[in-house]
Amino acid sequence: MGDTQKKVLVVEDEKPLAHALELKLQHEGFDVTVASDGQECIDTLKSQSFDVVLLDLIMPVMDGFQVLEQMKQLPQMPAVFVLSNLSQHEDEDKVLALGARKFFIKSDTPLTTIVEEVKAI
Repeated sequence: MGDTQKKVLVVEDEKPLAHALELKLQHEGFDVTVASDGQECIDTLKSQSFDVVLLDLIMPVMDGFQVLEQMKQLPQMPAVFVLSNLSQHEDEDKVLALGARKFFIKSDTPLTTIVEEVKAI
């Protein structure tokens, strides 16, 4: 493991949360890019590779489920952590089945927890 920065893509349409995650991750030494909807996420992933994606489920244009479906076509699937306001078990099962590594409920999960998970990758 060299000193190359891990690249993280934050996909979140709530700007304050996206910004908070971006600052926290940058502070921990990550190279962070923010996308505000699913289509932007896919376009970004096609143009560069990322180690980790923090993916919101409910977004305009293309939701998190569709993003995960499309990510499967990428040459290399990054580690995906899904962030959701919804705590439905079927959603959690679905995103994990689509290849996500973990499912976080935004209201129950402090940002530091998310950052720790990213660091553990």
